[in-house]
Amino acid sequence: MKIAIKNIAGENQGELQVKFPLVEDGRGTQAVHDTVVAYRAAQRIGTANTKNVGEVSGTNKKPWRQKGTGRARAGSFQSPLWVGGGVVFGPRPRDFAKKISKKTRALALRKALSERLKAGDVVVVDDLKLSSPKTKELAGMISALELKGTTLVVSTGADKNLALASRNLPGVALTTSDSLNTYDILRPDKLLFTKSAFEKIEARLIKE
Repeated sequence: MKIAIKNIAGENQGELQVKFPLVEDGRGTQAVHDTVVAYRAAQRIGTANTKNVGEVSGTNKKPWRQKGTGRARAGSFQSPLWVGGGVVFGPRPRDFAKKISKKTRALALRKALSERLKAGDVVVVDDLKLSSPKTKELAGMISALELKGTTLVVSTGADKNLALASRNLPGVALTTSDSLNTYDILRPDKLLFTKSAFEKIEARLIKE
């Protein structure tokens, strides 16, 4: 499969041959699902916490004597039946992370990128250097490339001008080829790669 390489003005600058094998048919669908579920589960903080009977502050004194008052028996002010008492089976701090094998993650990444390539949602530019950290310059570039909807810009490394220019554009997100994952690929409407970033992803997929 070949994809066109453009410059920042939207003009064709040749073609790029996709080197990694595309995932065909329905293979890899389950891997993508499992990887996305694991990714989103790992984003959960899991810090919700409630106090049980032993953790609620208060006296250990019996509220009233066992018999003779006409009231129901009570042994503790911290009882879960009372307002301000402990919570039974409430949420406790926990880790929501799910384990995914390296092989499954690699297949999911390749499947997700294969589908976006086949759908024509991947745009590759020869370079993406901004002369200044101005949002207007990046917005003009995205307009010239006819990228509509949300866009994920993938570069080879951290670029200060690009980071500053993209933060004021609500539909634009920024990442690097090293940290790109399956969820990142699936989420935006369009993927904008620099040529070097795409080649780096290819090398990573071929290696895996």
